[in-house]
Amino acid sequence: MADNRAPVITVDGPGGSGKGTVTQMLARKLGWHLLDSGALYRLTALAAVRQGVALDDEEGLVKVAAGLDVAFEPTPEGEPVRVILAGQDVTADIRTESAGDNASKVAVMQPVRDALLQRQRDFRQAPGLVADGRDMGTVVFPDAPVKIFLTASAEERARRRYSQLKDAGVDVNIDALLEEIRVRDERDMNRSAAPLKPADDAQVIDSTGLGIGEVLDRCMAAAGQA
Repeated sequence: MADNRAPVITVDGPGGSGKGTVTQMLARKLGWHLLDSGALYRLTALAAVRQGVALDDEEGLVKVAAGLDVAFEPTPEGEPVRVILAGQDVTADIRTESAGDNASKVAVMQPVRDALLQRQRDFRQAPGLVADGRDMGTVVFPDAPVKIFLTASAEERARRRYSQLKDAGVDVNIDALLEEIRVRDERDMNRSAAPLKPADDAQVIDSTGLGIGEVLDRCMAAAGQA
């Protein structure tokens, strides 16, 4: 059960803005729980593919979302949070470009979002929660005392993703990455269900040209208001 008295810091923004890394660092520093809401959509898409459910089958996707057996396990600093689906470590599986694209397709469906809404709110536990996503401050936790919208230029986000993939030994084209990011942004910002945008009371932080330490410092300054 959620603890509605527990404070929440929401960190929304487009993919590649650095919010995943920053929210993990922020949660560690504060000793708070972490919600990677984007992982839930990636997990829904992955589970659907594995179960043979088409990504345009809204009814089937709702059933998959409602039945997700998922857990986030803490990891040493500097490592991504471990994501467990039905007892299997799928951390790497849900971080591919295709997984992100599939998640974006699934996330446009309001019934799927409804199926995952309470599951996300249940992560709100004492002493507090840092929630990473695209609609954390606008839809899931509209009463959060601190809301951050972390963004960066599409070119900057493409460069970051290119470096990550090259470091991982993946052969990738930066122009193709940039186009994928632009297409995903367009879809996320213009969807009818919880479009990607800053909450009216969010603090917007542009991470273009900033190091992760600088971004964390700005988020920590905002967190002091929680």
